[in-house]
Amino acid sequence: MGRLDGKVAVVTGGSAGIGAATARRFASEGATVFVTGRRQAELDTTVNEINAQHNGGQAIAVRSDVSSLADLDRLYAQVREHSDRIDVLFANAGTAELARLEDITEEHFDRLFGINVKGLLFTVQKALPLLADGASVILPSSIAASKGVAATSVYNATKAAIRNFARTWAAELAGRGIRVNAVSPGPIETPGFSGLFGGVTDAAQATDLKDALLTGMPLSRMGDPDEVAAAVVFLATDASSFTTGSEIFVDGGLAQV
Repeated sequence: MGRLDGKVAVVTGGSAGIGAATARRFASEGATVFVTGRRQAELDTTVNEINAQHNGGQAIAVRSDVSSLADLDRLYAQVREHSDRIDVLFANAGTAELARLEDITEEHFDRLFGINVKGLLFTVQKALPLLADGASVILPSSIAASKGVAATSVYNATKAAIRNFARTWAAELAGRGIRVNAVSPGPIETPGFSGLFGGVTDAAQATDLKDALLTGMPLSRMGDPDEVAAAVVFLATDASSFTTGSEIFVDGGLAQV
């Protein structure tokens, strides 16, 4: 029996990377997982691969953009068609771009805060009527909330906001037994990590920034999405029943040593 047998989970931003790895693990633990993404083809591929494994749980694809409140409403309407509750919510959807202080534009700021902060906030808020008492909510912070690296100020600020959401919502939702925690990855081999350098047009500058992120990491390597997913599963299950408002780092020691 899986640790999430009979549970209903939602993973936003689950088409690839950490979201896809987590959806796969949730299903392998027996959960029914609603997986969202903006690109239908990638989303369908991920969900079909999960379901082809016949591992006890199942995945259901829902195309959704968390920056659209109408899309979030449609997501939860679809969840209601299948279930009267959500036991686990991994509000994973997010985006990353680099821009030095002198290059930050209003569009850059609005895009990152619109997806990473506004989108996440309303993902959780709109889930509240469906969240079961005792549910687990997991938020995607980052070592970026704890470290300063050139050209990451807006991105880092969004992740710091998410870290504080976990603390605040843990206090607000404690009366319902709902636990809210954050997982904070370091450099992980995902499309999102590669996308972090999309705003840097100078190739040498991009290389320098990437090298800076890896400098001083005790484990001296990039992480794998499944290593982060393992931490998310811990937070989703009863193994973490006395853990709320916390932050789990999965960063190879980069922000710790």
